[in-house]
Amino acid sequence: MTIADIRATTVTVPLEAPLRHSMGAHWGRFVRTIVEIVDDEGRSGWGELGGGGESAENAVRSLLPYLKGHDPLQLEQLRWKIMNPTASLYNNRTQLHAAIEMACMDLAGKRLGVRACDLLGGAVRERIPFAAYIFYRYGDEATGAGGETAPDEIVAHAQDLKRRYGFTTHKLKGGHFAPDHDVEVMRALAQAFPDDLLRLDPNGAWSVEQAIRVGHAIEGLKNEYFEDPTWGLEGMRRVRQFVRIPTATNTVVVNFEQLAQSIRHDLVDVVLLDTTFWGGLRQAHKAGTVLETFQYGASVHSSGELGIQLASMLHLGAALPNLGSAADAHYHHLTDDIIVGGKMAYRDGMIDLPKGPGLGVEVDRAKLAEYAELYKAVGGYAYDRDPGRPGWFSTIPEMHYADPALKTAHVGSRR
Repeated sequence: MTIADIRATTVTVPLEAPLRHSMGAHWGRFVRTIVEIVDDEGRSGWGELGGGGESAENAVRSLLPYLKGHDPLQLEQLRWKIMNPTASLYNNRTQLHAAIEMACMDLAGKRLGVRACDLLGGAVRERIPFAAYIFYRYGDEATGAGGETAPDEIVAHAQDLKRRYGFTTHKLKGGHFAPDHDVEVMRALAQAFPDDLLRLDPNGAWSVEQAIRVGHAIEGLKNEYFEDPTWGLEGMRRVRQFVRIPTATNTVVVNFEQLAQSIRHDLVDVVLLDTTFWGGLRQAHKAGTVLETFQYGASVHSSGELGIQLASMLHLGAALPNLGSAADAHYHHLTDDIIVGGKMAYRDGMIDLPKGPGLGVEVDRAKLAEYAELYKAVGGYAYDRDPGRPGWFSTIPEMHYADPALKTAHVGSRR
């Protein structure tokens, strides 16, 4: 079993409604690059990374001359071939490696008849819990969904998600409006879900002082953790000094150098591990074992995944003994998927670990072609541009300006 071909296809899959965040908005769809590795016996293994287009596809395909003939089971060799630290300093290959590694673990699992998590040591759980990922949303005329900005609207949205999927943890993607608006929403969620856990994540948009003030305002709620309230390891350290809520990050601890600093200096309590940002499923799992050793929390981060990456997240969550918090997933915002059988199902706020070999999912080639054509028709989008705020751009920390229409304040700057 050796690599014979590497293929890449950009797709875009619609969301129920555009998602607003501190840096702008997801424009009602996710753009992903689907990676297919074909071995010399005709098997296909699948991987996925964020973004897409000709440059991303060419970057993936350009690895074929380098990896042709490589044994997909030789995963440590693969890491050094693609993600050698010196090479990655000048050529950011982390997410490329993540997608290639996913596909190789899928291939190896299929060849051996074992699951991807079995290549990490096996599963300690067969169902992985997830949190409701709650965004302020623009309305979508086609689906009739979205339009939530006020606290009562967010609560109604969260109640609908709980009814449909069974979530018992609710994460608000804050930072889009002024901090006081997020505080008001968090208090409304706490009142509506007195038995459930809460999280607030403004994506590092606030100053340390703003973050401390918000942290104090919500300390009495049933908070699981306070995620990326400010930017940088030093900023997180300062917030942690003054706020009595466990802190978490997925933005400032995304490699082993940062993890070492965070642990040595006691900077962050919980690290959300991403199977693409960390460079692959194996690297994320390795980081989880380091966190276990030093008694820090681990969870699973979401980066706008389709079913292939979600499968990798499930295998990570299954293999982490110290998965102390429900995983994140944008997945419930999608209207469809590219895997055979359609979207994976939630039961009681959890998703079952796939049973098949490798990642346990297979790509529906008709769906892959359909959403590749949709990408060609509508194109990509600029991640940090907000269609509702022409000329706006984000700054850190954010500044506020009044918006009479919303009777609150946006954050960011105007041109």
